[in-house]
Amino acid sequence: MGQPVRDYLLTLCVTAAVTYLLTGPVRKFAIAAGAMPEIRARDVHREPTPRLGGIAMFFGLCAGLLVASHLENLSSVFDLSNEPRALLSGAALIWLIGVLDDKFEIDALIKLGAQMIAAGVMVMQGLTILWLPIPGVGTVALTQWQGTLLTVALVVITINAVNFVDGLDGLASGMTCIAAGAFFLYAYRIWFGYTIEAAAPATLFAVLLIGMCLGFLPHNMHPARIFMGDSGSMLIGLILAASAISITGQVDPDALKIFEGSTREATHAALPVFIPLVLPLTIIAIPVADLILAIVRRTWHGQSPFAADRGHLHHRLLEIGHSHSRAVLIMYFWSALIAFGTLAYSVHSASMWIVLLIVVLSAAGLVLLLLPRFTPQAPRWAESFVPPRYRRHRFAATEPAAGSPAASAAPVEERTPVPAGVNGATAIGHRSRFTDRRKAGTPS
Repeated sequence: MGQPVRDYLLTLCVTAAVTYLLTGPVRKFAIAAGAMPEIRARDVHREPTPRLGGIAMFFGLCAGLLVASHLENLSSVFDLSNEPRALLSGAALIWLIGVLDDKFEIDALIKLGAQMIAAGVMVMQGLTILWLPIPGVGTVALTQWQGTLLTVALVVITINAVNFVDGLDGLASGMTCIAAGAFFLYAYRIWFGYTIEAAAPATLFAVLLIGMCLGFLPHNMHPARIFMGDSGSMLIGLILAASAISITGQVDPDALKIFEGSTREATHAALPVFIPLVLPLTIIAIPVADLILAIVRRTWHGQSPFAADRGHLHHRLLEIGHSHSRAVLIMYFWSALIAFGTLAYSVHSASMWIVLLIVVLSAAGLVLLLLPRFTPQAPRWAESFVPPRYRRHRFAATEPAAGSPAASAAPVEERTPVPAGVNGATAIGHRSRFTDRRKAGTPS
């Protein structure tokens, strides 16, 4: 089992490295191409930032697929299944539409149609839902039309859910990376734990998605130097949906009856076996909730469901007082809690400790959510490892007390008020000239 893990790690590292190394040149290309839209009313950032980060992510995906196709333990995925080719075809189409949108602002209905076409391309090549394991019923086989409609719906919903949550620096890539990590652990367990090879494509897709997000995150963390744009958000949304479709609709539940008895008993007793019905929903629970709330909110106010606004969950976190970084971390926390909590419960469904731990972590998350202005202070020994805003003792030691000789001896330019309407750069020049006049004895 060690060799497959090394192959997956190599694929992940290659995907992340290619994405990371290409993002810098892509940023220069986006600036030269003019893919830097003006600041909109709903935007959080204050300076024009280039888009088209999805270009680097797509080439990272291609590099990961190329490497995986030549590895001993992963090449069988390409030999026995057409799903990697189906994924690449759909990804290339949705990526191209995203690149055009990042540059020319394509209409929302055209993008929706392109998403449906990309999903249809994958369905035509075999990446579709064939059956559903339903608790209490067993395995329900789907007709061709049912499977196609369900597959297209899942792809479109996931793409738009990820696209909607892409509103803060590092938010969409980080949340998708967390979701892909949980999905990889589950798919890997199904493949090598239950020796079901049909889970191999989903495992590979999850690893590729982790690598793409990890490679892009260093460039996208606050303050972001580049945005992934629709070319990136729609791409990672499609790959996440493809992973869910592959393991939900392609893994035959009947193959697991040797572990749990009959199919009906397996459905009741083996939550780890049928968790793919639930795990894809829990992984995108927060983005989907944001999507549903946005549609309801806009429709209620008589707006188009595709009209952009500042009512998303991350916007609300900023409005109640959370900083940009803290809002992102809170969204990370809830995504990880839901995804990995479901995964842990699927492994040890009979353990009450899992439930208690999830409850405790949920309570801690609510406390952090409701106390936006609470800033924890690090202990003295840890001050050198945390950002300056968490260092209580350093400020207390370096700032002179009011009225002390040290305070009165402070430089003149530090105590001179800045005239109203003067920006930072002008203020520095104003204070310097004022100090020079004082030193020369010239009246101000």
